[in-house]
Amino acid sequence: MEETDVKNIWQAYERKIEESRILNLQSWALNFRAFESIQQHKAGLTLNALAGFKVRALVLGFVWTLFLGILLYGARLKNLYFSFSIGALFLFNIATLVIYIRQVVLIKWINYSDPITDTQKKLSLLASSTVGLRFLWLQMPFYCTWFWHSSWINYSSLSFWLITFPITLFFTFLGIFLYRNVVPENMHKKWVQALLMSGPEYKSVIKAKEFLAEIDNFQKELS
Repeated sequence: MEETDVKNIWQAYERKIEESRILNLQSWALNFRAFESIQQHKAGLTLNALAGFKVRALVLGFVWTLFLGILLYGARLKNLYFSFSIGALFLFNIATLVIYIRQVVLIKWINYSDPITDTQKKLSLLASSTVGLRFLWLQMPFYCTWFWHSSWINYSSLSFWLITFPITLFFTFLGIFLYRNVVPENMHKKWVQALLMSGPEYKSVIKAKEFLAEIDNFQKELS
């Protein structure tokens, strides 16, 4: 076999290898784009459902806050315990409405065509904001004090000191305990996990993050 024939055979072999490499890259790119699109669609559906939940919660929260505002206005400080309790609940709900509005806007601003790291940062911000709502645990004692009356304290009512006051004290400590402990750092505790993951808010954000994280894992496996 002549030298030119050997060169031609070798060049043909190299062309086949290059064509095979290009086909593999094209196949990899198609597979990755298809998987990326599916995962982004799943994350989008999850967060859209979450946004719908938050919008419904905003409507109900607005009605409840308006009701509290009417009660507060009607009380006109006639009973300080009632006015203080309703006023505190009113402020808690106002803060919650503001946070919910910010969260809905953040969800709508998420663009899944952006780099995954940028989207993950926004989802982390959303998760952090959701965990921040744990301050709502602190409103628990105010549901126990709105019906207090100064006569109970002035005349040392036994029913107040033996029943009402201990119950209020219990929910005060419980609210503080839950506020300090229901955080992602304590997710290894089953009761914390149950509280955080019981509703759609935190669970939906984590699920969306997992969908996007699988894109990175898929890319690493194929590369």
